[in-house]
Amino acid sequence: MSPKCKVITLLATVLLFLFTLTSTAFADELLSIKAGYQFLSLKGSIAGNGNDSGQKIDVRRDLDLDDSTDFTGEVALNMGKSRLSFNYLPISFSGTGTLKVAKKFNENTFAANDRVKSELDIALYDIGYTYFPVNLDDLPTRLQLGLELAVKVVDAEVMLRNLGSTGNGLVFEEKASALAPIPTIGLRARAALADFIGLVGRVGYMEYDRNYFLDAEAQVEFSPLPMMGIYAGYRYFDLKIDESDLLVETEFSGPFGGLLVRF
Repeated sequence: MSPKCKVITLLATVLLFLFTLTSTAFADELLSIKAGYQFLSLKGSIAGNGNDSGQKIDVRRDLDLDDSTDFTGEVALNMGKSRLSFNYLPISFSGTGTLKVAKKFNENTFAANDRVKSELDIALYDIGYTYFPVNLDDLPTRLQLGLELAVKVVDAEVMLRNLGSTGNGLVFEEKASALAPIPTIGLRARAALADFIGLVGRVGYMEYDRNYFLDAEAQVEFSPLPMMGIYAGYRYFDLKIDESDLLVETEFSGPFGGLLVRF
């Protein structure tokens, strides 16, 4: 079975399990949809694992990758003490830099003073289930605190294109990709200060099969209308993928915001 087929099977299993957990009907079911935009800055390194050297290339110093600006989306179903969510976060960094020293990636060596055009693309799929043992809705401020289980599916691809010492013409190009599902466990909290404003915070982490994923975010939701509103916040990722063809060790963080609707 191919890696992508294994991931699809895993996602289907997780979805079935989570829907089973939330199959009981609750009085305050609520579907929310968010569509927004995020700005992420990057630091860290990459390496092609197709060679024995495993030489790391710094994404800022060596490749001069720019910040990522991409659309994001979330669908969440809140059912009493349970919350089921799906997030899609496309992340794309690109840039052109001049190498200070020679670097090897897979089977090719990029010489010192070579101009290198590079891209790091990550498609992040996040399926999560939260159970709120603390769900206080009889106070002036509604407070929820819960345990969150999630699966992050990271589809990463790196492209390095050598433009030569003068930056004119294609000399050679190297690509590497990896697909890694990483489970995480963490906490989610929400405080509704009023009917129209709420504060949300979450954090999750796990090391699994030479990979790890740490993600955290805080956001404010403002809904002047009962079914519509806006949100804004800040998120942080610390990601390591160590697969047969690619090593990615990166941190990226930045603000995000957008529109939300509730049904």
